[in-house]
Amino acid sequence: MADCLFCGIVKGEIPSEKVYEDDRVLAFKDINPVAPVHVLLIPKEHHSDVIEAADRDPAVLGHLFTVASKLAKELGLSEKGFRVVNNYGKEGGQTVFHLHFHLIGGRQLTWPPG
Repeated sequence: MADCLFCGIVKGEIPSEKVYEDDRVLAFKDINPVAPVHVLLIPKEHHSDVIEAADRDPAVLGHLFTVASKLAKELGLSEKGFRVVNNYGKEGGQTVFHLHFHLIGGRQLTWPPG
């Protein structure tokens, strides 16, 4: 998608602070973190949201969670806890319409988030 922010990051046209990359997934630090650790995980192939990805390439969802687990361990989150969040649609808080998961931790997280 030509005007997609995250596609621009995947292509290297927009800078990011990468923490992980393989042939299917890119993970980078969120520019507006809500916790000491806040990483975005995105598929390199454009999927606008989790429903589209589930319909077109459900294996990428499993791979995103595998990478999230790996990063949680590497970043020291697995001992105390962390959150993996996906916002779907405008009312769900999705602001970038390229599938992404937030890996958040490094402090006590509350519910509702805040």
